[in-house]
Amino acid sequence: MERNKVFEIISSHRRELNSFDVKSLAIFGSTARDEATSQSDIDILVEFHGKATFKQYMRLKFFLQDLLGCSVDLVTPKAL
Repeated sequence: MERNKVFEIISSHRRELNSFDVKSLAIFGSTARDEATSQSDIDILVEFHGKATFKQYMRLKFFLQDLLGCSVDLVTPKAL
């Protein structure tokens, strides 16, 4: 999926993302470089307001996968 399409989809669902207590999202990897193929996942760096629970993290991951229609590799700043 093209980078601009990912931004467009995510931007149009800000209200839902707020319900996950998301502070910020950033795209990186092949999608950010516009080099993604049909087999690529989408790499997303997420920062939450406060400490996120595992359940909160997984709910967001599945929400983004359903929203974007492909696999999402969701990471936090601590994981980098």
